[in-house]
Amino acid sequence: MVGKKKKAKSSGFALVTIPARRGVATHLKKGQTIKVVNTHGSQVVDFWAFNADHPGEFMSMEHCRVGLGRYRPKPGDELITNQRRKILRFLEDTSPGVHDTMMAACDRFRYEQLGCTEYHDNCTDNLWGALAAVRFKPTETPCPFNLWQNTPVDSVGSIEQLRTVSKRGDFVRFKALMNVVVCFSACPQDIVQINSGRPRNAHYQITN
Repeated sequence: MVGKKKKAKSSGFALVTIPARRGVATHLKKGQTIKVVNTHGSQVVDFWAFNADHPGEFMSMEHCRVGLGRYRPKPGDELITNQRRKILRFLEDTSPGVHDTMMAACDRFRYEQLGCTEYHDNCTDNLWGALAAVRFKPTETPCPFNLWQNTPVDSVGSIEQLRTVSKRGDFVRFKALMNVVVCFSACPQDIVQINSGRPRNAHYQITN
């Protein structure tokens, strides 16, 4: 789905809407930066990045955790691919820094397990649909970088599913270290509380 654009008052660059429950994708040239805004403060955004020239190479959360030695990336970190090459640099984060790198993107099977008897929008389908719209075909669904998702691991190893701790207008910013295709899904999860039960839109902005 193509995001809606509106003019950013502060910089003159276009802000693009990531519609609630939907996905958008775009190309990003090496050296460009992208800002992702949690417009309402309560929305989780699933985030992927792929090598624009080789769809089988993508930002890999499991490789990032090994390379960084941390569960949560933070500004200054360089995120790596499944070939252990640098793909993005994490530049800035105005939120408390609570993000997730462990949870797979939601899919129709997840919602079936949660009791849905009819189709439910999901991040996996959003990924594939958004990438198809920019004529890019991935080889698989990588684990996303779940921006603002508050799913900590407790002292006994259980994963909690909590509301975001970000506030309205918080943003993160990344720099492309190669030509990439990035994709965002404003997670449609409305059964567990990660989006406070109400999926909302978010925005992104590309700068040179």
